[in-house]
Amino acid sequence: MLSPMCLLWPLAVVYDAVTSVRNLLFDKGIIPERKFDVPVIAVGNLAVGGTGKTPHTEYLIRLLHNRRVAMLSRGFGRQTTGYSLATAETTAEEIGDEPFQIKHKMPDCIVAVDEQRCRGIERLRQDTPADVVVLDDAYQHRHVKAGLYILLTDYARLYCHDWLMPAGRLRESARGAKRADLIVVTKCPQQLSETEQAQIIKKLSPRKGQKVFFTTFVYGRPYPLFPQEASPCPDIDGRQVLTITGIAKPAPLYAHLKAQGAEVRPQRYADHHHFSDQDLKLLNQAFEAIDKATPAQGKEALALTTEKDAARFMAQADKLSNQLRRRLYVQPIEVRFIDNHHNAFNHIITDYASKD
Repeated sequence: MLSPMCLLWPLAVVYDAVTSVRNLLFDKGIIPERKFDVPVIAVGNLAVGGTGKTPHTEYLIRLLHNRRVAMLSRGFGRQTTGYSLATAETTAEEIGDEPFQIKHKMPDCIVAVDEQRCRGIERLRQDTPADVVVLDDAYQHRHVKAGLYILLTDYARLYCHDWLMPAGRLRESARGAKRADLIVVTKCPQQLSETEQAQIIKKLSPRKGQKVFFTTFVYGRPYPLFPQEASPCPDIDGRQVLTITGIAKPAPLYAHLKAQGAEVRPQRYADHHHFSDQDLKLLNQAFEAIDKATPAQGKEALALTTEKDAARFMAQADKLSNQLRRRLYVQPIEVRFIDNHHNAFNHIITDYASKD
């Protein structure tokens, strides 16, 4: 009996041919790439989902805080099309959960969405005096010629160990990595040795001039999603925690919570999942059941979600039970560079963004 990989491999070969021809047309200038008179930084990956693009985009925005930064995304999962400039009143349904998350956390950042990035940059230039534009999830959007490309790859599944879709998760061949200026290996163990770093660099085989960096995630203290109804997050050690995730890879979050002593009760959904009324009803029931099961002398159960999922819950607060709203917390994460190599990375970014 043939394995699923053998059955999917012919389709992956066809997919490789199509994407390779497309890239060749761009490389030869047959399909034009457009440059803009503003520094443009493109953040993306070769694989679908789960490499940590949003936290790394947030890192760039914080790094460039003394400049007028605009973040442009296609707004995956939004219920609108075309160009939209976010305001304080814009919802996740209008611009997508990740742009909403960034606008909500960094209100001074200019945030816009457009599935056509060239048009989006043009509109941004008309609407705002941005000094630098950060393109989120734009590595394959080659109609724009960015001045700096940052390619992310997951430590647990390097692009050199992956396969093209549908046999694997790659959107294009690993050959596409040559377009990157910087390669960032994400979600690394916090104690990644220099020896293993060297081994990974050897596997990635970067071209001359490419810089490779390693990052990990640092989990902050959870905060209440509805602060007007909840108190600061208590110690989670020994508590039942209903963990609600609509992200590609929730396992690291589960591991973090378990390491803090929580008894994780996962409620896992697909990446960018839109929570229906029925979903919210079942979540209310699940939390009530967990809370009732907690011994009277024990600690109260809590619910916890990601910042990306929180963006969708905020618009549906009235469909969550009072009980759940009072004990629903958000787990923030931030990027940290291994071995304090952030100085070298930061210098490259700020130096490029300062160019006229």
